[in-house]
Amino acid sequence: MKKIWLYSVRGYIKLGMFFYFRRIYVRHLSTIPKDKPVLFLSNHQNALLDALLIAVSNERFSYFLTRAGVFKSGIISKILKSLRMLPVYRIRDGWNNLSNNSEIFNTCAELFNKNEPIVIFPEGNHNLKRTVRPLSKGFTRIIFETLEKYPRIDLQLVPVGLNYIHAEKFPDSALLFFGKPIPAKDLITDNRNESIINLKSTIHSEISRLTTHVASKKYDTIIGKLNDLNVNFLKPESVNKTITSNFEFYETSRHNHFSFFRSFFKTILILTLIFPYAVWKLVAEPKVKDIEFKSTFRFAMALTLVPIWVLFLAGVLFINFGWVVSLGYVILVLCLTIITVKA
Repeated sequence: MKKIWLYSVRGYIKLGMFFYFRRIYVRHLSTIPKDKPVLFLSNHQNALLDALLIAVSNERFSYFLTRAGVFKSGIISKILKSLRMLPVYRIRDGWNNLSNNSEIFNTCAELFNKNEPIVIFPEGNHNLKRTVRPLSKGFTRIIFETLEKYPRIDLQLVPVGLNYIHAEKFPDSALLFFGKPIPAKDLITDNRNESIINLKSTIHSEISRLTTHVASKKYDTIIGKLNDLNVNFLKPESVNKTITSNFEFYETSRHNHFSFFRSFFKTILILTLIFPYAVWKLVAEPKVKDIEFKSTFRFAMALTLVPIWVLFLAGVLFINFGWVVSLGYVILVLCLTIITVKA
């Protein structure tokens, strides 16, 4: 039953992402080991959407270390845990709760011993800035505890670069860039402190290579120049080369010639979905305090309120005008969505 539940949820989310994202590109998915324990280590820009993209793009069902704050509600906690999310505590959750991490880290070691994959965002928080922030050492503790408990385990570290064009906007496109698996043992020495530095440095460097990494120094100036050049942020290797070459090398994105028509069809789509759109614009969006959560909440409404509204209106049309009109409305909404999102 658990597998059926996971397949069902992943399938529905994947369908939702098809209608939400213009394009989702995945690179080097085939390099992920299928029969070994894997620790995915990713940058973190776009709140829950980061985790969902990794979840639907990978054939294996991963466990996710998630901030403990979202587990406060009993019902939500049960749902999150059924989706293989594990709570991890931070200082802001209270000093007394930090000891709970020992149990979670032990759980991670047990999962690795069963060849299960786990996803961690080692930056510790999310931010829309196109930079890989300093990594916390929490993930290194999990690696050490796993290797100490199971010395023969072949734990693989897979860096992941998440890339968006405009993460807060709709529709957007995304790239998941999986790096080459690194055997954890290759980065461990007899000196623990030296190993921690080595792990953090290597993973930070690899993630920075897989996504656009703009150093905090002169960040606004560099981002301004990249935007003026209209670079393609779904090509992180090219963008990083532009930065390191001091803008002597650059590739520009192609202009979308269908932007006018897309705006026209988007207006019609809004009219057909006027109720969920009004709820989002007038009720939900104003309550989103952190811009990093904007896309996550918009996507959540697209998965829930939009289908309910479409089915409700289709039912009303069926009762009053028959199945032809009802089915025509559903087809119209689907076609308008595909044109608006994919064109």
